[in-house]
Parts: sequence; structure tokens; C-alpha cells
Amino acid sequence: MELYLIRHGIAQEQSPTIPDGDRQLTKKGKDKTQRVAQRLQAIGVEFDLILTSPLVRSQQTAQILMDQGLAPQLESFSPLAPGEDIPQGIAYLTAEYRHRSHRCLALVGHQPDLANWAEYLIFGSPQGKLIVKKAGIIGLTLPSWDCPPGEGQLFLLTPPRWLV
Repeated sequence: MELYLIRHGIAQEQSPTIPDGDRQLTKKGKDKTQRVAQRLQAIGVEFDLILTSPLVRSQQTAQILMDQGLAPQLESFSPLAPGEDIPQGIAYLTAEYRHRSHRCLALVGHQPDLANWAEYLIFGSPQGKLIVKKAGIIGLTLPSWDCPPGEGQLFLLTPPRWLV
């Protein structure tokens, strides 16, 4: 089982006039995310499914990945929203998706949450050490859908500049 944890692209700055959940990707964010998606396709990455945070900037990032042909479908996944409970989110992911026989999933979300998901799966608890740059990727291999925390293996941690 492979998980690709992908941070959303560059988005509008925080502003009192725009709710955080409505912040969109900037032109630069869309362009960079598109180049990352093209590179992933060029090296043969394929996802069975893309799960995305319900926030607009993550949904836009996920749509770019899907439009590039990296996955046949995407779904909103509320546990990827900022500040959600990681063990509960992973338990929900396992319960909801293990029977669909997916072998490779992309999870599109936010920093520090995605890094915390990765550290939980690799080390058993968040360590505050990994950083995912905007449009950056963490790749994990899990021995099974129901592997205990701390049994995941890191195979990729890259900022977008190494892909484009």
C-alpha cells in the first residue's frame, strides 16, 4: 500500500475578507502544481483515488492532479482538514477504504497536518520534524491497510523544485 501525501499549491494569502476554507490557488500555485502533476505522470505515478481536504485550495490541487490523468476519481475527505484528529482520521481511512482494494492513494491537504500524518505512520506519533512545502510530496509504504502506527516506511520527501 502506497500513500502520497501532497500539500496544496500556493494559495491566496490569509485575509480577514476571505474565509480560510475559501482561499484559492494563485496563478503561480496552479502553474507549479500543474508542472508537479506532469512530472508525476511522466515518471509513471498512478493513484487509484485522490482524497482531498474539503478546503478550496486542496480541492483545486486535487483536481489538477486528476485532470492530468493521475487518478480516475477524487473524493472530499474531511479528516484531511486542518487540525483534525490524526489517529481518528487514519482509523476512518482504514475503515472506509480498505475494502475497495486500492493500492495507491493520494491525500491532498495542509502543513503541518500532512507531516503529522506521515510521522504518526512512520514513528507512531507526530514529531514536528517533517515539513511539506507547498505542492511538495511525502511518499509512504504501508505493509497493510491496518498496520499499527510506526510501521510505515518513508520512500519520498521532496519539495516541488526537485520535480519541476
